[in-house]
Amino acid sequence: MNANALTGNACSPAVSLDRFSDALDKTTYDGAFVGNFSALAVDRNGDLAALSDRSSLFTLDRRTLTPTSVVPLADETGAALDSEGLAVEKDGTRLVSSETEPSVRRYFRDGRILDRLPVPDALRVTPAGRATANQTFEGLTLLPGGRRLLAAMEYAISGDATGIVRWQTWERRGSHFALGAQYAYRTDTGLGVPEVAAMPDGRLLVLERGFTAGVGNTVRLYLADPRHATDTSGVENLTGQEGVRLVHKTLLADLVNCPSLGATAKQPQPNPLLDNIEGMVITGCTHGALRVLLVSDDNQNAVQTTRFSFLKVRTP
Repeated sequence: MNANALTGNACSPAVSLDRFSDALDKTTYDGAFVGNFSALAVDRNGDLAALSDRSSLFTLDRRTLTPTSVVPLADETGAALDSEGLAVEKDGTRLVSSETEPSVRRYFRDGRILDRLPVPDALRVTPAGRATANQTFEGLTLLPGGRRLLAAMEYAISGDATGIVRWQTWERRGSHFALGAQYAYRTDTGLGVPEVAAMPDGRLLVLERGFTAGVGNTVRLYLADPRHATDTSGVENLTGQEGVRLVHKTLLADLVNCPSLGATAKQPQPNPLLDNIEGMVITGCTHGALRVLLVSDDNQNAVQTTRFSFLKVRTP
């Protein structure tokens, strides 16, 4: 779709861009660099939790985005995480995925580890499993009710067709989470899944993202429905077998078609609004439209930007 065919702040018939903010770009708080953001979540009091992939978890004021606290995170040995996904339970417990092993750990608000969830062997990084380093658990979201957790692999594991990524779920059993069903999702060519966010009806918003040197980022927003997909936890190789129903997806917007609203880029981009968008959270609903907040991971790089983008999304 050509952006010139749209009106106002529309990115597509389903998605519009309200505004963006670069206010936190290249700033610090309490001695910590504010950036490298890979995930967002809404905390119990309505403020935002913002996860850095350098093992820091910030609290941001929900109105101004101003940092109000930062907590360091680590694994059981005290080592840093490659922290990528974030969800907050009703009691304030933080669920954090790291793509190093990969892993999902539960943390108290003060950063102490509560426990660690089991991970299927096939999803572990080679040689322990079939996943590639830095291409594992990126997206993390709690489904409605808070009793099911879903983690999205960023790219395919060895033995699966290119572009078929696995989504692992866990079911709450008392005070712990046990392995649940697994689903398969097909990305667009060359793109991976950096984030997923559960909607109130059980469907998911899915970010697909890629980068081409000298061209810039591709970022697309999809609506996905896993409710009729096949449980692939017992399928060794996903290569187009009959009887395996993939997660159904519907394109909501290619963000290259959003208005730039005066945004600038420090490196080539097909739209100066775009950057390395990794985090997404649904913050509420207004007049039938979801309020969705995106954030980019600047990689602490001078030619990238920590940018928050405020969207309104209407889903069929």
